[in-house]
Amino acid sequence: MFSLHILIVTASLPYPLASGGAIRVFGMLKGLHDAGHKLTLMSFSDKQSEATPLNDVCESIIILPYPQRSLTDRLQTLFFTSQPDIQTRFYSPVFEKELLALISENEFDLVQFEAIESACYLPTVREHFPEQAICFDTFNAEADLQHVIFEIDRQTPSRFPQAVYSWIQSKRIAQYEGDLCRAADLVIAVSEEDHTLLSAYREDDCTRIVPSGITVADYTTTDETISLPKNSIIFTGKMDYRPNVDAMLWFTDEILPQLPDTHLTIVGQKPHPRIQHLPEQANITLTGWVDSVLPYLHATDVYIAPLRMGSGTRLKILEAMAAGCAIVCTETAAAGLSDRLKSALVITDTPDTFADAIQQLLHDKTKRRAMSKQAQKSVAEQYDWSVLIPRLLNAYKEIGLG
Repeated sequence: MFSLHILIVTASLPYPLASGGAIRVFGMLKGLHDAGHKLTLMSFSDKQSEATPLNDVCESIIILPYPQRSLTDRLQTLFFTSQPDIQTRFYSPVFEKELLALISENEFDLVQFEAIESACYLPTVREHFPEQAICFDTFNAEADLQHVIFEIDRQTPSRFPQAVYSWIQSKRIAQYEGDLCRAADLVIAVSEEDHTLLSAYREDDCTRIVPSGITVADYTTTDETISLPKNSIIFTGKMDYRPNVDAMLWFTDEILPQLPDTHLTIVGQKPHPRIQHLPEQANITLTGWVDSVLPYLHATDVYIAPLRMGSGTRLKILEAMAAGCAIVCTETAAAGLSDRLKSALVITDTPDTFADAIQQLLHDKTKRRAMSKQAQKSVAEQYDWSVLIPRLLNAYKEIGLG
């Protein structure tokens, strides 16, 4: 079997699995390792020596401390350059020097940059190593994501400064994202929608779709059990992430008041100040960091994903499906999923219909069980890493690797 030596570059160490990005990268690493490929990981982290499952799948892990970037630095970028904020967020001269030395000292078949945050080093690698095969794994169509955030925020007068910021960023990111896509040999999109947006940056046909996935077997059972209140609904996600914050503010303002006998549990790390007041309501719990979302997924009656902004594949929905949840979500949350998976969800976009859908599921245990069975079967057959890794390897083959 032909074995590739791949350098994976990430902006944050992909463990613990506390974000969609970490889940995607770790799943790729494990899948590539299990397929017989040799992996080197280079990343930022404040934890230098802690052993994690990454050590089991990577031959070598190079970790540097996060770069320090002050508010003054960000303001200078905003007002005195044409660069998007995301371009300099994880830039470090030390990291760049170490990365170039690492590539110079090794014969990597492929250097793969994970998400736009780490891709600030991609043009430098291309400049110094013009023959090096490079893959840009995008996670999101970032310019479009910022434009959607702009459209949402501008509807609220108090959010107008944030809306202006997102409008500026969307224009700058479009140029930067295009430059990155053109510099790479292979661009990976996570959905059909993102593929359409990202492939427009290139004149050739080197953009491929590899959705984010999960290891379904990890979610079907849990050793830990918890008790949630009657008529329980939950939302999971990194709670300082703007689309998740917006989702919970919209849900608690417009939808939850129509469900007086329902209890909402928001499960996720780093709750943003904009949502920290929510537990003042008796029917809302904000957990903060938890070791695992599994007990919550298995204990809830209904899972919700009321996202109004974002792109890519919603790993939170895949996790909930694998755990057997009945799910109510918006069209935005379901974007990127196959039609088969969408058929296992209740998809609706208005506050009234969203509330009605939850109410119906809470009072229909038979329907919840049917949705659970359909969801688990569909996600296992289409979004398990055992299905997705061959697609990734086929994409590598199309640029002459393997």
